[in-house]
Amino acid sequence: MTTAFGIERSPESETIAAAVVAAAQAAAGLLPAAAPLSAGEPIADPEATPLPPEGASAVTARLAGEVSGDVVLVVSAEVVAALANSPVGRMDVAAALRPALEAAAATLGRVRVSAERVEEAVAALDGLRDKGMYLAVPLVAGGVVEATFALQVTLPVQREQRGSLDLLRNVAMEVTVEIGRTRMTVQELLSLHPGEVIELDRAASAPADLLVNGTLIARGEIVVVDEDFGLRISEIVTDAADFGHAQS
Repeated sequence: MTTAFGIERSPESETIAAAVVAAAQAAAGLLPAAAPLSAGEPIADPEATPLPPEGASAVTARLAGEVSGDVVLVVSAEVVAALANSPVGRMDVAAALRPALEAAAATLGRVRVSAERVEEAVAALDGLRDKGMYLAVPLVAGGVVEATFALQVTLPVQREQRGSLDLLRNVAMEVTVEIGRTRMTVQELLSLHPGEVIELDRAASAPADLLVNGTLIARGEIVVVDEDFGLRISEIVTDAADFGHAQS
């Protein structure tokens, strides 16, 4: 028996189909668009996948972490032109769409987005199909397809714990302390001026995050050490074994 997505029904296929729909909804909220985008019906056939108007471009990226796979996000030529002629200067298409890709990845668990690149839309979707089960979701505004989200994922499998990390003990890794984030529109960025305060998404009393190569490892309290900032660890979020899996 097949599902509404045109693929053989199985627990794995239904899980992946639900994941694609949730990821597409998350991406839709952060895509450049003149009107809010809504997810259409998922499609399993690349030949039948509706695309934005002629001249559309695609951004492809790798997913790694609790699930792995590939993602393609297709946007219209109008969006590409708007980014190229932005009032803050030419904006890279892949960089501009990264927040939408990250929002989609976040629905899948602890998943990282990497290796973003711009490709021709049809070629990108064909490449995704060749890697495994393909599902695409058109993102629509006013009855018009403004973008298309496609995803191919591999569900996590149980793995044996890795052996000793002794070989890696002297490898230097980038460590970042993050006190908060926010999102701003281009208009808001253009209106910034000296003395203006930008509010972040975290309370002043909340702990800061300690990230290693982009992976959340611990949380703690900001302190001052010899006139420099420091972090007093209060919580370990990811142990060594989990961190090794997250980085694979």
